[in-house]
Amino acid sequence: MKKKTIEKIPYLKLPGVKRGKAVEYVAVTAVKEIGEEPHLFVEVYRNKKECKEIPVVRTVLTKKDFGTFFPEAGTWSRGRIERNTWSNRGLIWRENDKQIRKSAKAMAEENVLYSSADLVRIQKFFAGMKAWSEEEWWEYISKKQEEITVQESQKKSERKRKRRQQALKEREENTPELPEKEILEYADKVLFYTKHYLYYRKHGSRAVAVCSKCGGVTDARWKTGLSYESQFERVIEEPRMDQDSICPMCKARGTYMPQGRAKSFYKETRYLFLGQKYKENGMVFRYIEVEKEWQLELTQGEKEKKMYGASEKLTGIELARVYFEPGKKVQKDYQKYSPWSGENFWDDCNLSGFNSINIRKARIMPETYTNMTDTFLQYSALEDYQKKGGDTDPVEYLERYIHTPQIEMLIKLGLIHVVEELVRCHYGIVANEQADRVDTFLGIRKERVKQLIKYRGDLSILKVMQMEKCRGKNWTDEQIEQLAELGLEWRAGTFLEHMSIQKLLNQVKKYAGCEYGTMCSTAISMLQQAARTYLDYLNMRAELGYDLKNTVYLFPRDLHSAHMKMVTEHNKIEADKRLKEAADMFPLIKKRYRRLRKRFYFEDKEFLIRPARSAEEIVMEGRILHHCVGGDDYLGRHNEGRAIILLLRCKGEPEIPYITVEIDSESLNILQWYGANDKKTDQERMQKWLNNYTTRLKCGGMEAGQEGKMEVKQRVLAYA
Repeated sequence: MKKKTIEKIPYLKLPGVKRGKAVEYVAVTAVKEIGEEPHLFVEVYRNKKECKEIPVVRTVLTKKDFGTFFPEAGTWSRGRIERNTWSNRGLIWRENDKQIRKSAKAMAEENVLYSSADLVRIQKFFAGMKAWSEEEWWEYISKKQEEITVQESQKKSERKRKRRQQALKEREENTPELPEKEILEYADKVLFYTKHYLYYRKHGSRAVAVCSKCGGVTDARWKTGLSYESQFERVIEEPRMDQDSICPMCKARGTYMPQGRAKSFYKETRYLFLGQKYKENGMVFRYIEVEKEWQLELTQGEKEKKMYGASEKLTGIELARVYFEPGKKVQKDYQKYSPWSGENFWDDCNLSGFNSINIRKARIMPETYTNMTDTFLQYSALEDYQKKGGDTDPVEYLERYIHTPQIEMLIKLGLIHVVEELVRCHYGIVANEQADRVDTFLGIRKERVKQLIKYRGDLSILKVMQMEKCRGKNWTDEQIEQLAELGLEWRAGTFLEHMSIQKLLNQVKKYAGCEYGTMCSTAISMLQQAARTYLDYLNMRAELGYDLKNTVYLFPRDLHSAHMKMVTEHNKIEADKRLKEAADMFPLIKKRYRRLRKRFYFEDKEFLIRPARSAEEIVMEGRILHHCVGGDDYLGRHNEGRAIILLLRCKGEPEIPYITVEIDSESLNILQWYGANDKKTDQERMQKWLNNYTTRLKCGGMEAGQEGKMEVKQRVLAYA
């Protein structure tokens, strides 16, 4: 669409305003030729005399394109003329108006065409297009805009699909051939350890053995006979389950498996990577699944199943390919199966849901490192990383290497734990990503690099070194190692505000009763527990306003007792704070107590029940009985009068919590009742007592206070 040319065309202008209070906007139309192509112009004006010269919007459409121009702002929009969502139905020229959901009739009355000729012009331009009502003339335009948008979207998707398919085809054509034989031989030797089975069944002094490697059947003695003929028979060692032996026929080493324990069909699956050179200096890593299957062949004899052979099969399938090219995004292709064609095919997107193909750590074939020569990944130190880390995901590693080339330096220095952290995208340990020196990159002192290498980049050691650099200290190697052993990392800063690092280490050792550097898991656990308890103790002391310059507070003789004292004091302050908060939030509980007591109070020889006096009492009830009645939900319902919290106590101990009851304030039915620890104390008896209580409530037996037993009984019977 030629937007500049359209802007230069004079506005159609509104010939006159339309009568009628409901009319707010009037549209004028015209068809003009631009570049030998007809364009429909729809200009919408406010229905005011002073607004006849310049429209609110100018919408222009052709058979294949559309656009809306806003003269006031001088901007174009590709928005549709009608915005119809679940919450709002509006027109593009009313976007700045107050949006109110209106009926179709109201919208038709407010937005009209100037003349019937305008409607005819629109219908003629969109021949074959239909609208629900001619009064809603904008539907012709909206439907055409939707049709154009869908067609453009489909064409765009098709172009994108073709580009992807072309790129996929190009990758397939440039991918080297897969050396299947070498892969299976390597997998059998390295992943399955050339594993074979010798299936056997013993009967008396004889045994039948079947080799999965050659399929041969051996029937021989495992125990020497006494007869003359037995000395000429073949003798083998006694077969025993899981014992390694040599097949008498093919001389292959296998593991004995009794026929009764063996499955007729058994398989194991392993995975491996093969990296190959791609194009000039790129690499493709191929993720391959290898499966080894062992089959025991049985036949039905007269009395039992007999073994007549065995076999094994090694198969492999390529699951994914990952392409690395300099300056390009990493591309992953996946092999899928089509049930319609019955063939495998390659696609550039993964399967969805639980069926997705996950690339995990696996063994990398040695040929990969030879193939990496003369590629942009030849200095990635992938081989060194695998040797130090075992099974590896080269895709994950190389993606991090491309993002952070310093990984090569870290690997060659032996900082394997640091690299593993970076490969997992945990960059919180990095101080300066642009640095080319280890100390600057990790934010530690230069002289600490050798010690970090000694511990292979241990993260606890590293974080202590970073804290040392951050605080401007110069600690000894021993102090760094001991502080790392405590596992406090950055939390140790709380200690160091009040004492030296050596004093801290000595105090923790004293409290734990263990030495540093013993490599004993129990000792390390006790040191870390002592350090955490000491840290918690100091934090509570500081929070409660104690002066930690006082050595009596700073270095308690009995850490456990001092910690428990602080916990008790801290909990009391928090409890008092909660009580005050509840009283302020729910004041009506206390205000309505007297009125509720007159209605809900009741007692007999054993128990009494009454409403809660205040929000604080409800909170304490929940705290003592260890249930949730002290929560804001329960307090809110009681405060608003939707429910009533009643406290049931033994008559001899009226201030000791026993059972908490919640009833509906209207129906007077029990919503729930619980004793200590959310359990129904003496359930059968108390349920019967509470049922009798609610019956009295509904009969009005407690409105006038204490009543005689006979009168109450009569009321209960009448109610029933």
